[in-house]
Amino acid sequence: MLGQEVANLKGKELDALRLRIGFSFQNSALYDGMNVYQNLAFPLTMNFIHLSKKEVLESVEEVLEAVGLKDKLKQMPSDLSGGQRKRIGIARTLILKPEIMLYDEPTSGLDPITSAEIIDLINEVQEKYNTSSVIITHDLTCAKNTGNRIAMMFEGKFLKVGTFSEVFDTEDEQLKGFFNYNFIQ
Repeated sequence: MLGQEVANLKGKELDALRLRIGFSFQNSALYDGMNVYQNLAFPLTMNFIHLSKKEVLESVEEVLEAVGLKDKLKQMPSDLSGGQRKRIGIARTLILKPEIMLYDEPTSGLDPITSAEIIDLINEVQEKYNTSSVIITHDLTCAKNTGNRIAMMFEGKFLKVGTFSEVFDTEDEQLKGFFNYNFIQ
């Protein structure tokens, strides 16, 4: 991964590689006892102990602006909507400036309008931060609008890989069934 054999890495080399990969959890994984600022500052202060309080605040404000929530600095996670929590989870991942973003079901549990906003945010993040994204999703709207390469898996095996059209313009009943379930005609 990223030009390295992960199995051969140990200690500090593995830690350095981990910093290059961001992970956005399905449930956002925010710390309930910390406000938004503290949730975002935490990964910075744990990984870059040399940063000043001013540098941390500037980084937090930058990623909050990137996800459209600059005004939520002092909010507690419990006071945020589901979509806002997803955005803060993405911001917490972005704050370390990863090269690859991994998203686990980024639109899960969201209404269609908020899902569309998260899809737009994923695309904006890719462009603004020059990241590659790997998105695990059952949401075909998300896959279609964020992916330039789709890998359809079933029971741990790849069924088909290609563009969205290449994967779903098929006579394969298993793939057609999944498509039709998600896009009821």
